Amino acid sequence: MNYEFLCTKVIAITRLTGNFIRKESMNFDAGKIEFKGLNDLVSYVDKTAEKHLVENLSVLIPEAGFTTEEKTINSRGEVYNWIIDPLDGTTNFIHGVPTYSISIALYEHDQPVLAVVYEINRGEMFYTYKGGNAYLNNKVISVSPCSKMEGSLLATGFPYYDFGKQEQYLKLFAEVMRKCHGIRRIGSAAVDLAYVACGRFEAFFEYNLNSWDVAAGAYLVQQAGGRVMNFKGGAEFTETREILATNGLIDHEILEIIERNFN
Repeated sequence: MNYEFLCTKVIAITRLTGNFIRKESMNFDAGKIEFKGLNDLVSYVDKTAEKHLVENLSVLIPEAGFTTEEKTINSRGEVYNWIIDPLDGTTNFIHGVPTYSISIALYEHDQPVLAVVYEINRGEMFYTYKGGNAYLNNKVISVSPCSKMEGSLLATGFPYYDFGKQEQYLKLFAEVMRKCHGIRRIGSAAVDLAYVACGRFEAFFEYNLNSWDVAAGAYLVQQAGGRVMNFKGGAEFTETREILATNGLIDHEILEIIERNFN
């Protein structure tokens, strides 16, 4: 498999889908919003974008399986599997907040080999592939060299339907807030992770995310020289639905704070 060539094809498909999403944002009909659950929104834009991605990615690797947020298709491939979020940041999109993205990852034998995150309104295409670097619009990117929490800018997200650990999380948030340079809540985990990969954030942490939220962004962080783990420092961040992505220099400080407040 020529991963670099495949990545150029995925980027082209992603950009076309992003053009559709951008166009729809100009005249979006909020009356067509659907509720999948408490505060869990979906629109015709998510569904149409996902269909476009699935149809075009299927041409690239016909035998590949898919894990998709909007359940356009869910199938298991023997070797290759795509993990797709067609519009990460749907709530932002619906409210006209201009930070949302497309997230695509390809796994080969359960290992990531390709990732694309497209921040649509800024026109920022983050991507990586096995054997290559991590890139932003054709420029190589790497994680931040900052080695101290006190100089670090962090990102997080908040649960919107499962509030069982809310009190613990707020304690964690409060201590991190006091010890870092600042915390941002953008509203798209894929973008948060891409920003860790390119050095804008030193770390990102959140719980209760799905595979399509983090698969592409996590691989970007790893390929850019960072670390991705769960809240105990283990590698199983998808299974535990806890993710901490860092530049590899401040993770011990954050893990200690997490242990005191969350676990």
